[in-house]
Amino acid sequence: MSATQPKSGVGYFMQGFDLIRVKGLRRFVFVPLLVNLILFSVAFYFLLQQIDVAIVWLMDSIPNWLSWLKDWLAVIIWPLAVIIVLVTFSFLFNSVANWIAAPFNGLLAEKVEQHLTGQSLGDSGVMALLKDIPRTLGREWTKLVYYIPRALGFLIIFFLLPVFGQVIWFCFTAWMMAIQYADYPFDNHKVSFIHMRDVLGSQKAASFGFGVTVTLFAMIPVINFLVMPVAICGATAMWVDRFKQPALQR
Repeated sequence: MSATQPKSGVGYFMQGFDLIRVKGLRRFVFVPLLVNLILFSVAFYFLLQQIDVAIVWLMDSIPNWLSWLKDWLAVIIWPLAVIIVLVTFSFLFNSVANWIAAPFNGLLAEKVEQHLTGQSLGDSGVMALLKDIPRTLGREWTKLVYYIPRALGFLIIFFLLPVFGQVIWFCFTAWMMAIQYADYPFDNHKVSFIHMRDVLGSQKAASFGFGVTVTLFAMIPVINFLVMPVAICGATAMWVDRFKQPALQR
């Protein structure tokens, strides 16, 4: 059974690292992890090639009398460019991976809940997984429709208001991370997207703390490969302890 004393949002995310290693859950972690790893590796390889082309162009643009600057830039730019790519594109490719792995993410959330509560959610075979694909992809579309107009508005603030705009963007990203991963156990119980947002909003500290932690870990190279399954497991533990009762009491 899950712990009786609810954790903080940070605590639930960290619990996810323990859950992905639980015997019986590891095989359900494999597909989300593999999807994330393949997409990010392919994209990163492509982007590194583009970085190489851009750096060569930059070096050729520097006049010969500044040759000393070329050596200095060669040492600084490459590591800096790699770090920027890792941090910036981790969010984009995690979003793409969530679409591709959505049915498997829901299955992982289901198995984690079953592990924590000892109660089965019903049929979870291959046919059930295939049957749920339209619904899970539709749910991802709902999240995207919710995200895009708000992201555009916050991006305008991001560019117009230095510091404040970046803080607001980070907070919005953290909120979306909480929505993205907490939604899987909610959707498994057919809880509507609107009601799910209301439940998360009723416990803002835990929801936002969880989202902030996911966002920070998603910015760490290599570790960000694990963020998807860890966040799903942690969000499901948070669902069991904090959200399940208010979400199902309508």
